[in-house]
Amino acid sequence: MFVLEFSPSRRAARLVVAWLRRVDPLDWSSLAAQLAPRSPCARRAYAARPRPPAARFPCCFCNARAAEGKVYAAQGCMLLGCCHFQQDTNEATTQLTTQNAPHPLSTMSSPQLGAAQAKDEPPPEFLCPITLDLMRDPVTAPTGITYDRGAITSWLLACGQRTCPMTHAELRADDLVPNHTLRRLIHGWCASATNRSSSGVVRVVPAATPEEAAVAEVDDATRAGDAERCAAAARWVRRLASLSERNRARLASAGAARTLATAFASFAEVVGTSDEVLDFVLAAMVPLMPMDEEAIVSIGSSSPSMARLVFFAAANGNNKQRRLQAVVVIRDIISLSFHRYAASAIIDLSENIDGIVQVLVKTIREAVCPQATRACLVAAYHLAYADKSFAASLAAAGLVPSLVELLVDADRSTAEKALAALDAALSCGEGRASARANALAVPVLVKKFFCVSDVATELVLSALLQICKRCPEDGDEVATATTRTARRLAIIEAMEVGALQKVILVLQAGYRQETKEKATELLRLMVRYQGRVECVDTMDLRGIKRGTTILTT
Repeated sequence: MFVLEFSPSRRAARLVVAWLRRVDPLDWSSLAAQLAPRSPCARRAYAARPRPPAARFPCCFCNARAAEGKVYAAQGCMLLGCCHFQQDTNEATTQLTTQNAPHPLSTMSSPQLGAAQAKDEPPPEFLCPITLDLMRDPVTAPTGITYDRGAITSWLLACGQRTCPMTHAELRADDLVPNHTLRRLIHGWCASATNRSSSGVVRVVPAATPEEAAVAEVDDATRAGDAERCAAAARWVRRLASLSERNRARLASAGAARTLATAFASFAEVVGTSDEVLDFVLAAMVPLMPMDEEAIVSIGSSSPSMARLVFFAAANGNNKQRRLQAVVVIRDIISLSFHRYAASAIIDLSENIDGIVQVLVKTIREAVCPQATRACLVAAYHLAYADKSFAASLAAAGLVPSLVELLVDADRSTAEKALAALDAALSCGEGRASARANALAVPVLVKKFFCVSDVATELVLSALLQICKRCPEDGDEVATATTRTARRLAIIEAMEVGALQKVILVLQAGYRQETKEKATELLRLMVRYQGRVECVDTMDLRGIKRGTTILTT
């Protein structure tokens, strides 16, 4: 054993620190072996010498590392496993004793020592101070102590603690930082332990990824019914999802969408659950869109969940992000409900359909944000296309005027979705009556001919045909003189704004046969009024081929 005695002065301490800095801590064990007494008699005599009481202090090397701002300096010699001070109370001298025991990290870092000193038990630095088990997802607190994420999260959230278990300093769940270096060392030790399994070493389960740990934390909090813990875990999931596409893929493979949907449905059914908790869960679900069918069924089949979504989407105020998240989830639920027969029998929206209709129309009218508007347009299209009773409800709520106003200066994507929703809403008598009564409906539709896309042109043609023609589904509406007058005025107005020439161009362009049949039918309705009113501008006939046949029978 090598002993160095010196006077406890600052100059001596600086000299010792300068000497210690030249020594690699990973080679400390080999250095101690060289400096230890070699004679067996000398060793026995040195071991039997009388020793005064001793107290452990951080060594000079650890103090030097602390001066450099290293977070692991607080653990002192326990982390390095190299040396400690002993203070002689009788002789007022300080002894620096170098131990001969190698540190586990130095053993792993040196291939020669690691092969000779391999241990069956994991190093103590790999164990969580709370559970004393091998850490699966090590995280470091601001105090410098490393814990397993599951254990420290349970300590902070489930147990309601607000301090670090080791230092008793104030600690929050958001302050934990992943320790990737220690995690790689644990992975390496697990791999080496697996390779030595034939020698009697127990195979160690590989450490879980942060994404898997986050999803497991949400699931555990949901099962325990701990809303605060679930909110913290949902914030964790959202933070991981916002980092990279790779993290989102890992979360999806870990079943994050299903777990979050189950959590939302579970806490929505609990009376008195804070909206803030559901808001965090909802915010974590949106980055994982599109959700799988199981997740959508989990949240859509719960009537309280749909009621909470409708409440979030209809809430007034400055929280536009919450409204966007709610309507995006509603869009996915409606899309699955009415276009996949396997889920249509499971998801029943009848209890909340009135609220959903009002929310969709309100969001389109208020133009909360482009993403929310497009999501509501898709949901309205699926609702109106699935059932004419839903189309009538949408028309009664004022969908048609809102769509017409939206089409005036909409971009291409929004215009296509708005035209699709309008065409679906015109499938009922209420929708057609609302369009005929709107002074902007026909002019705006005619203006969108050939201005957006081929798909938009087909939708414009279909919408104009439904406004102008007599539909068998109208019933008693057709028999009234007011309805006949409204249809006639709609046809004349369409011709006045140039619909006749554009319909002829559709016939000459390379559109589908179904589209050309609709154009022919609309053209037959228009030629009946061609001689009654001057509605053709010769400048609008440019580009039309001569010899175009118009059937009037």
